[in-house]
Amino acid sequence: MKSDESKQVQVIEVSRSFREGDRLHDVLKGLNLEVAAGETIALRGRSGSGKSTLLNLISGIDYPDAGDIYVNSQRLTTLSERERTLFRRRHIGFVYQAFNLVPTLDVGDNIRLVLELNGVDRRKGNERVAGLLEAVGLLDREGSYPDVLSGGEQQRVAIARAVAHEPLLLLADEPTGNLDDTTAAGVIELMFQLVRESGTTLIMATHSNAVAAGCNRVVGLHDGTLAG
Repeated sequence: MKSDESKQVQVIEVSRSFREGDRLHDVLKGLNLEVAAGETIALRGRSGSGKSTLLNLISGIDYPDAGDIYVNSQRLTTLSERERTLFRRRHIGFVYQAFNLVPTLDVGDNIRLVLELNGVDRRKGNERVAGLLEAVGLLDREGSYPDVLSGGEQQRVAIARAVAHEPLLLLADEPTGNLDDTTAAGVIELMFQLVRESGTTLIMATHSNAVAAGCNRVVGLHDGTLAG
């Protein structure tokens, strides 16, 4: 099946299974999903329902057993692992529940690394880092290391890093899972603001009703397929 250029993301009849001992566990079964450019999607489903697996497949981190995945009309399922890595580096941002900041880099360099990998020159990179840190309220923390930041501060840095290269698509896997309710609300408000300003497409796995309510559309993941 060819891609629909009006869609930012297309997941077509995708299946993925994992072996657990002698048993084959089907996580996704012929799943279909279409996401328009600029749309914000909340993925809902119980733990173990395959939300993280789906995000990893859309990002090209993982590879499906069957089916096709298109991002911005690029058929990821025809790319090598290296080609998928390069595509992800340029066009996709990822926000993780566990922040995943590089502990040996300070806040500024955690963000700057993404820009350097994409060939942005140092002067423009520094300007972009400063602008993002101001946007997330952490301009005074540029030289701090992740281990001295609060959870909320680390997640704000992680969001700034994920959008630094102005990706077409932002994926978020339970981005408030390690935060208290008040901190989570501020982090999500910030992420939605940055997404709106840039027109970036967002697909986010979340257990939070409040977070899901802020998205354009909520889809449920159940028994390996999506509904909603």
